[in-house]
Amino acid sequence: QVQLVESGGGLVQAGGSLRLSCAASGRTFSTYAMGWFRQAPGKEREFVAAISWSGTSTRYVDSVKGRFTISRDNAKNTVYLQMNSLKPEDTAVYYCAADRSLSTVVALSENEYDYWGQGTQVTVSS
Repeated sequence: QVQLVESGGGLVQAGGSLRLSCAASGRTFSTYAMGWFRQAPGKEREFVAAISWSGTSTRYVDSVKGRFTISRDNAKNTVYLQMNSLKPEDTAVYYCAADRSLSTVVALSENEYDYWGQGTQVTVSS
């Protein structure tokens, strides 16, 4: 069992930056691909970014490309989401998730992820 705890959310003005962190328990973090998803009020949860277990492969939803960067530090059991040039439409609860499948393909679907954090709120004011 893996526990994921997100932090770093908050209120920021449009154009600002935030860095989300997701700390994982357990010894097998380095074998999991990790993803970030978000859910805005009244909308379904959507994929934001993901990174392979090795960190060599990343994927992003088109709306955040060039603004968000996902990274990981396996020594610290932590995955990050650096968010720059934030927009009001980025407002959502952000969740990190772990995929234990050992697949070499980074998963985009939430159905591929096995463990989830509780979420952290990001609010971007205009």
